[in-house]
Amino acid sequence: MNGAPPRRPGLPVSARLRLTLGYAAFLVLSGMAVLAGVYIVVRYLPDYPLTTADPSVTHVNIASRGEIVAALVDVTLWVLAALAVIGLSGGWFLAGWVLRPLHRIDAAVRAVATGRLDHRIRLTGPDDEFRRLADAFDHMLDRLQDAFAVQERFAANASHELRTPLAVTATMLDVARRDPGHDPLIDRLSEVNARAVGLTEALLRLADVDAVTAAARPLDLADPVRRAVAEARGEAGRRGVDLRLEASPAPVTGDPELLLRLADNLVRNTLRHNVRGGTATVSVGRAPDGSAVLRTDNTGPVLAPETVARLTEPFLRGEGRTRRDGGGHGLGLALVSRVVDVHGGTLRLDPRPGGGLTVAVALPGRAHSS
Repeated sequence: MNGAPPRRPGLPVSARLRLTLGYAAFLVLSGMAVLAGVYIVVRYLPDYPLTTADPSVTHVNIASRGEIVAALVDVTLWVLAALAVIGLSGGWFLAGWVLRPLHRIDAAVRAVATGRLDHRIRLTGPDDEFRRLADAFDHMLDRLQDAFAVQERFAANASHELRTPLAVTATMLDVARRDPGHDPLIDRLSEVNARAVGLTEALLRLADVDAVTAAARPLDLADPVRRAVAEARGEAGRRGVDLRLEASPAPVTGDPELLLRLADNLVRNTLRHNVRGGTATVSVGRAPDGSAVLRTDNTGPVLAPETVARLTEPFLRGEGRTRRDGGGHGLGLALVSRVVDVHGGTLRLDPRPGGGLTVAVALPGRAHSS
């Protein structure tokens, strides 16, 4: 759903070629202007009879003005052709020399696009436009690297602060569970606490694409989807929604906990934005192109296309800003969008004509293991 804007259609023409053509055209036009001036001067000179200075010489062929003009036109064509060749060849090498700093800038941009924020251009030479552009780019990278360093320190500190109380709670619940007469609610609290620990770890990894990559492993997308549907059955019953599942193998490579959060958020979304007596269908499988596709369809209120386009914004829901009716925190689709992004997938949201929403997630597929 996110991504760069589409490029305008057209023939790919390099800046070097455009500069070369510009140099050649300027040189040819300049030659045409000079030769046109010469032609005008010769064309409108008085047509005096031309003779030799020596009266004794009588058999000399002296060109007339018309013949001189015709010869000038023939020479002009050859001169313009020569100027075009000189302009193209010389312009090509001149443009390459002028644009040489752009190759270093382009290489630096491509390196940064792969995640190497420590790469710098450090362009030397005269203080021209290219040098100022390279210095500005290096300064931007310094700021970005500092910002990511601050984010990593924050994530590390937040991780410690979040893990500590959850670990203490887990220890207290384990002690309580050792009591033979413990309340059955303790088991449920232990399960919820374990899920909170897993969710905390997943959200911290979500802030760092490299951490998501490190935690990724081969799995079947249908497994977390089945688990999410099973855990949502109770809520579906309370809300009076018919929850249906259509699952077939969909092998992917990803972070298991994050993909479980993705599936859980999508399934809960189909229930919480539905109507009593409505339906919610969850399907997962392999597309013809090999990608793994998770799709949810639900009945519900009619949604305008402009509203659907903004549903991945944090704290925004179909009815506007987050409501205080126990329907969630408005972060579901925002988290789904982020999880899809870090897994290299696509997210598509479409309003259903009769009301409700269709959500389709496509993730890069993985070949079946032999």
